Amino acid sequence: MQRERSQQTTGESGICAGQPGKPGTLSLVAVPIGHLDDLTVRALRTLAEADVIASEDPAATRALLAHHGVTATLTSYGPTNIHDKVAVLIHRLQQGAHVALVSDRGSPVVADPGSLLVKSAHRYGIRVISVPGPSALTAAVAAAGLASRSWVFEGPLPETPSALRHRLQTRLQDKTPTVAFCAAQSIVFAVRTIAAIAPRRHIALVCDLTKPHERIIQGTAAHVLRKLDNALTTQDITLIVKEGRPVPQIRTGPFKRGSGKRNG
Repeated sequence: MQRERSQQTTGESGICAGQPGKPGTLSLVAVPIGHLDDLTVRALRTLAEADVIASEDPAATRALLAHHGVTATLTSYGPTNIHDKVAVLIHRLQQGAHVALVSDRGSPVVADPGSLLVKSAHRYGIRVISVPGPSALTAAVAAAGLASRSWVFEGPLPETPSALRHRLQTRLQDKTPTVAFCAAQSIVFAVRTIAAIAPRRHIALVCDLTKPHERIIQGTAAHVLRKLDNALTTQDITLIVKEGRPVPQIRTGPFKRGSGKRNG
């Protein structure tokens, strides 16, 4: 699958122009969420054939390509100057280039800035195709055995305590299950908040899926809290708050005297 390139940097000058006068194609390529062998055959071929790969994390993408013996031209996509980068990529696509968009892991556009490029491509009449594959969202829902036919995806939860508490309080007022990505440094506080508001609500923490130390912790929020420790070293956590009785609306104004934590 190796394809040689004349330009092997993350700079823009190595982007091939494709066929002038004919719009190119934007491929949305899902990459592994942990295990590098989870890249599909079609995704591997698409990455090898693309004129340029726009990557949220070029270092991670370079390691993935090296694992599979693929040499490709990479350009950074995010997190800074995103509008300028979209403009450059749209220009190349209009020139006929084949651009593959990848996230750091999982499916692009899901909880990452890829949507801006996709919207621009549609606006300019550029063909967009999806090359599906691994997704932490669907993998976590399946691994946790979530039986509900519908659920709400919240994306990444806020990392500041007040914003995180408010988001969880809002979701616990609804009986519909919630699926969200949670930073490792925030997970203990998140579970403690749920346990204080709805201690009998069942939740699941799906940690480091597809990695050697993957772990799933399930039970009531109070039970999961007892099983957690502050030395949790996992990097990728998907929090699932399962279906349950909605809690009453909680007033979220300024806290009264005390520690500043309403719910512990």
